[in-house]
Amino acid sequence: MLKQRALLLLALCFAAPAQAGLFSDDDARKQIQQLEARMLKLEAAAEQQTKSLLDLLGQIEVLNGEIRKLRGQNEELMHGLQDAEKREKDFYVDLDTRLRRFEPTDNAAQTGSDAAVAPVDRDDLAAENRAFEAAYGLFRGGSHENAVTAFQEFLKKYPESVHAPNANYWLGNAQFALKDYKNALGTYQGLLKAFPGMPKAAEVLFNIAGCLQELKQDAAAQKTLKQLVAKYPDSEAAGKAKKLITTPK
Repeated sequence: MLKQRALLLLALCFAAPAQAGLFSDDDARKQIQQLEARMLKLEAAAEQQTKSLLDLLGQIEVLNGEIRKLRGQNEELMHGLQDAEKREKDFYVDLDTRLRRFEPTDNAAQTGSDAAVAPVDRDDLAAENRAFEAAYGLFRGGSHENAVTAFQEFLKKYPESVHAPNANYWLGNAQFALKDYKNALGTYQGLLKAFPGMPKAAEVLFNIAGCLQELKQDAAAQKTLKQLVAKYPDSEAAGKAKKLITTPK
């Protein structure tokens, strides 16, 4: 009996180290598998980051290409703008020169000879044109009070401008729109006095009649309307004036 127990105890002693070794191999295998799984995850993450980086680099290259394209277009637009400004300056210089040929100068009146045409500053002429267009833009936009100020400043700065007749005409219209009939009347009357043969003379007369009517000067308004019809019978303004002329009872 004692001998059997001794043999069993000896067998257990030899089996314990073998079982411990088996458990150690299983743990090691599990750790290796876990490491392999982590490595696979890291590789997948690295591949994804590499792909994202390549995509980003591709997008940056596309954006750089678009920027280069836009820069090229911007340069073309700048050249086009410069050419347009040059053509504008040349046009108004030529226009001013042509108009000055028809304007008698003091020297010509005194000596009977043609006075020399003063050289024209292209930059000043372009600035003059832009100032008129800016004032007219205010009027068209309905900003009549600002338009009045802009036209007055324009006429003060460029009293001899080829745009002076139109500037006075639109100044009067802006004043009329503001119901400043007294000043509008003065503007229109001064305009006809300074430029009696202007193309808009019939319209100016019609507007004068309108101002007089608003100022309760009906007799003067009727007289102006009749004067308009007599002087410019075929004008559009005359057609409107005829409808406003009252016949005495």
